[in-house]
Amino acid sequence: MTAAVAFANGLASWQSWWRYATRRPHGWKLLVLKRLLRSAAVQAFTARLVGLYLDFALRTTRWTLVGEEHAVAATAGHPHIAAFWHERLPLLPALWFIMRRKGATGTPRVLVSKHRDGRFIGAVVRRFGVEVVHGSSSKDGSARDVSEKGGAASVRVLLGELQAGQHILITPDGPRGPRRRAAPGVAQIAALSGAPILPVGAQTSRHRILPTWDKMLVPLPFGRGVIVCGPPLLVPRDGWEASVPLITAALTEAADRADDLCPS
Repeated sequence: MTAAVAFANGLASWQSWWRYATRRPHGWKLLVLKRLLRSAAVQAFTARLVGLYLDFALRTTRWTLVGEEHAVAATAGHPHIAAFWHERLPLLPALWFIMRRKGATGTPRVLVSKHRDGRFIGAVVRRFGVEVVHGSSSKDGSARDVSEKGGAASVRVLLGELQAGQHILITPDGPRGPRRRAAPGVAQIAALSGAPILPVGAQTSRHRILPTWDKMLVPLPFGRGVIVCGPPLLVPRDGWEASVPLITAALTEAADRADDLCPS
């Protein structure tokens, strides 16, 4: 009797799913596609394709670095925090390309979300010589693991990276926004570590803007590109909260200047 009831319940669930999937034209195809895209194998393959494309697009772009003195000082001296808006994340590897040609060494760390989207971004940027840090434990072992959850764990692991002499990369408005509004974490990390914040902006003459919350910019090949590095910001330990709007203004200024110098 129990087996019969279980079978009936399973059949009813399947019928409900089928009615939902076929309610609209091609509805079942969309559901199948969504499930397929969520699989680890498909995401890994897609991340590889995206990484290959970005590598091609960024390397065929003619880049100009504005504020080179700030970038050189950041990579040659004590650890810095390179901060940029989430929407320009696909352009960030270009900065590391340029700085490596100028003699920069080491492997910068980037903090990404523990969410599926964050893991996808991590898989893409890892091919550019950046080590990924998650703010929670990761079962796949592809990123540095942190046993605690939440923002406190993220702050703690990034402080450890800075104390070890590593540069870190942060998108203060990621991973979910609000767009172009810095969260307090970046100021807190800078205050506790004493590391300066390097505001970074970037733009390319050939690009597409995605319909995402941050209006993410995707570069197209064979264009011109500009990376802007503003003066570093020092955040005091006492009253660090007051630096949050200053960080927002500095990052927006760098992004806007890049837009002005490289119109599409």
